[in-house]
Amino acid sequence: MKGIILAGGLGTRLYPLTYATNKHLLPVYNSPMIFYPIRTLVSAGIREILIVISGPYAGHFIRVLKNGKELGVKHLEYAYQEKPDGGIADALSQAEDFADKGPITVILGDNTTDADIAPEVSKFKQGATIFLKRIKNKEQIRRFGVAVFDAKNPEIITDIEEKPKTAKSEFAATGLYIYDSKVFAYVRSCRPSDRGEIEITDVNNLYIKNKTLKWVELKGFWSDAGTFETLYLTNVYWANKGGI
Repeated sequence: MKGIILAGGLGTRLYPLTYATNKHLLPVYNSPMIFYPIRTLVSAGIREILIVISGPYAGHFIRVLKNGKELGVKHLEYAYQEKPDGGIADALSQAEDFADKGPITVILGDNTTDADIAPEVSKFKQGATIFLKRIKNKEQIRRFGVAVFDAKNPEIITDIEEKPKTAKSEFAATGLYIYDSKVFAYVRSCRPSDRGEIEITDVNNLYIKNKTLKWVELKGFWSDAGTFETLYLTNVYWANKGGI
């Protein structure tokens, strides 16, 4: 299993902080944000990692991470996304050669969690496994892709709706996924959304269509630190915990 961290984009929601550097290098308590998803992968036994970067501060990652050895990474690579606003799935497409037809665990670079995903990584065989988080706040959940469950069998997801006006469940897709090698063919078959992005939700829905998607509720803390509010709350949590 190899790991992919998607750390591109322009971080416009965090201007003027991201005038200085890439969002994923901003501090979360005592470490750069990118250290947290690396820790999640390494703790799950994943030591070969590709980081997809983009934007004007892409070179800053090398200065911070170097070869990754200090963080427990055996092999660290970087790939450059030409369109920083191309979407999550477009960023993921840059990892096809690195994946080398094997399974991958994908995490967004602004996601921090203390959940242990090692069991799901070790038992993964094929298809896709996505990690959901229960969000009861109706305003907050509309920022994410929201799972729609089968009325007769709540264990089955029938659809994921991207940023719905009215959420049909309390379960949001986090930026944490495990995919088999078919993911790259699915990405190529997707077309840009109205936002002009290749949506990872569309990729997940193709796995649903082919009945090969499983889901797991993410236990413990999880946060997407992409806004001022969530960046602050993320810092508070990790400060109280003493960092990583």
